[in-house]
Amino acid sequence: MKHFVNSCAAFTLSLLLTATVWAAPSACPEYFPSGQAPDIVNQKIAAKTKELCNSGYAELHSGVTRTPLYSAEHLTADRLAQGRGLKRVNSFHADSRLQPSERAELADYARSGYDRGHIAPSGDMFDPQSQHESFSLANMVPQEPSINRGIWERIESGVRRMAKSKGELFIVTGPLFQGGELKRIGGRVLVPSATFKAIYDPNRQEAGAYLVGNTPGALPQVMSITELNRMAGLDIFPAVSVQVKNRIMRLPIPKPRKQRGN
Repeated sequence: MKHFVNSCAAFTLSLLLTATVWAAPSACPEYFPSGQAPDIVNQKIAAKTKELCNSGYAELHSGVTRTPLYSAEHLTADRLAQGRGLKRVNSFHADSRLQPSERAELADYARSGYDRGHIAPSGDMFDPQSQHESFSLANMVPQEPSINRGIWERIESGVRRMAKSKGELFIVTGPLFQGGELKRIGGRVLVPSATFKAIYDPNRQEAGAYLVGNTPGALPQVMSITELNRMAGLDIFPAVSVQVKNRIMRLPIPKPRKQRGN
């Protein structure tokens, strides 16, 4: 148990100072700028990882946390137009491509108090197959319900509007696991301390990221990709210049909905 928690706490910034880069060719390069998937800067989080290619997104899954380390999309206006009117079907399922000991199961989330929070959003998908694949538990993290159904949903909607207006975006979304007192659900699936969404506009050469804590009432932070990389233990867009990663693109800040009576 102590070793498990320490492995997950390796996402903290202090361990990045002595880390080295680990990278492997991607089997699904179409989801990444110049075909280059995120590099793992901190090798300690590379244990038991497996890349999964889907029709609407790619992901790197961790058998330690039993969640994705990230999901990646090339979100275009054409793709969103193709998916307009697609009816949502909640087909949550364990991913048979993963070993049972390294994957989440439906029972892990039952009565946990957490939502099955999409990393690659179902609302970004364009046909029944891609939508079904997005409901794999390999694409989920335990997310605080008010965050999943509130501020995080509005970030996802805002990014879709950005993709429609700009034509295309590359997006990498994932969890952060920071701190020594990390929770688990089902005795197996690690609960993230926060979730991030990194955005790159290849036409305007702009990038930035949202970060939202996984606690009730958390508000979004906007930051540079460089700052997020330090926190996540990743080089999220390795093909993008340092100058672009150091600057923060203009991102809309979603506001919490007013409660009734306020």
